[in-house]
Amino acid sequence: MPNKSFLPEPYSHLYQIAPKFSKSAVYISCEFAIDQSFKIYSGGLGFLAGSHMRSAAQMKQNLAGVGILWTYGYYNQVRGEEGELAVQFRKQSYSFLQDTGILFTVDVHGHPVWVKVYYLPGDVFGTVPMFFLTTDIEQNDTLSRAITHRLYDSDELRRVAQYMILGIGSVKLFEELGVSPDIWHLNEAHGLSGAFQLVKKYGGLEEVKKRLVFTTHTPEEAGNEKHDFHLLQNFGFFSGLDEGQVRYIAGVDDNVFNHTLAALRMAKKANGVSKLHGEVSRQMWKNAPGICEITHITNAQNKKYWGDHGIESARVNKDAEALMHRKRELKERLFRVVADQTGKLFDPKVLTIVWARRFAGYKRPDLITHDMRLFREMLNTSNYPVQMIWAGKPYPFDYSAINTFNHLIQLTKDYPNATVLTGYELELSRFLKNGADIWLNNPVVTREASGTSGMTAAMNGAVNFSTLDGWVCEFAKDGKNSFIIQPADPHLPWEERDKHDLLGFYSKLNNEILPLYYDDRAKWNKIVMKSLNDIVPYFDSDRMVTEYYEVMYQ
Repeated sequence: MPNKSFLPEPYSHLYQIAPKFSKSAVYISCEFAIDQSFKIYSGGLGFLAGSHMRSAAQMKQNLAGVGILWTYGYYNQVRGEEGELAVQFRKQSYSFLQDTGILFTVDVHGHPVWVKVYYLPGDVFGTVPMFFLTTDIEQNDTLSRAITHRLYDSDELRRVAQYMILGIGSVKLFEELGVSPDIWHLNEAHGLSGAFQLVKKYGGLEEVKKRLVFTTHTPEEAGNEKHDFHLLQNFGFFSGLDEGQVRYIAGVDDNVFNHTLAALRMAKKANGVSKLHGEVSRQMWKNAPGICEITHITNAQNKKYWGDHGIESARVNKDAEALMHRKRELKERLFRVVADQTGKLFDPKVLTIVWARRFAGYKRPDLITHDMRLFREMLNTSNYPVQMIWAGKPYPFDYSAINTFNHLIQLTKDYPNATVLTGYELELSRFLKNGADIWLNNPVVTREASGTSGMTAAMNGAVNFSTLDGWVCEFAKDGKNSFIIQPADPHLPWEERDKHDLLGFYSKLNNEILPLYYDDRAKWNKIVMKSLNDIVPYFDSDRMVTEYYEVMYQ
């Protein structure tokens, strides 16, 4: 029957499958941000995957998710004695996961590693049925247990093993369940080893190409992960396929195996995650032979999960007064977190700018501090006061990003109206989006594949202030629903581009945003309302998951 779950009892979907979503699909991702209590994610990729799982359930799709049960998660972001960032790894446990009793082995470097499977029922967090794999069990030796300890482990060899558990393990899981889904969806190339296991299962690449789709999130060729071909072969990454067959399938004629490029050659279709990213990806890979079609499906977030009910009620009723009142309440809640962490008392009447996402060089978290005169003037003005908050997690071994984070802590230490928050996970992200007046996003243009934090900020009455990159290109109407820093000449040296964008920020802030916020609240509220109305339905993930079925799976 077309409306029947493809999963066997007791793992089947808790709803009747919608007829147009009856094709069975498995979504494989290294991370999922599903709930604050379930710490198996690092940032944007996980936030996106979590919204996908929620909307797939809301749309009654015949889809299941597979990920890794990371024993220590990504890391806990805490403070050291001087307030600096400190990395804490703490073992997690989850009573809401069910032990399936399923055990199987994946051969890693000639050694059988036992994999245990846990199940997350859809009614726990409002998702599709989900499965999580772990090697941290008593059947394994110490090295094997450690494979699934830490998300994005800094050890290259362990990371290869992680990718094998995710990819090969996902295929073996469904063999254990006795079902064969119609579509295998790789969210990034981390699970690519599963594609070679499918070649082994189906007897050739053509059968795999009927079933495999691939979502790429990396807009630069250099950012796509590569490994030595023979290292992967020795690890068993290719499921025992002979070297000639693997080289033919993946199009590898030297010793460098590019995971993204191999995925593009093995999938029937691939997608970038915004219109601009689709164009960038096609340009990036235009000379690569044998790759599949690359389209785009713009990322989105689940409004039902992220949107504040009070803000939404004000939007529906077109009630600007109610919107202002609710926004003030939400700012007060955020500012209690600020006071608790930093001892600084922020004022809910003051325009509050938030920069919050993963700390990475191309996202330029500290851009507005590059000119200290302008930065000090912004924070010291009494006529149009400003409050500034940063938050976000650097990769725990990205010392450059950690140095930037700590530099901002030191820089803002003596300013009562600027601060840096730690513990950037789902709940803090929600508080920041609820409480922000301005959501600042200033990546180097074309380097942000999509960037979705501004979507959920807009769902909560924050106005996006951004360079013209990623999803923003499809949303922004400068001065009407957002504020845009006009693009620099892409041929300029990076220092000149940074200077152009920095000056663009201060010019727009001082000449347009601050006068509007303080002197023309009616027009400000009109911009907030238009942002709230424009963000849905297109940037709600119900649209996104529907497009995956219509564009990628069919």
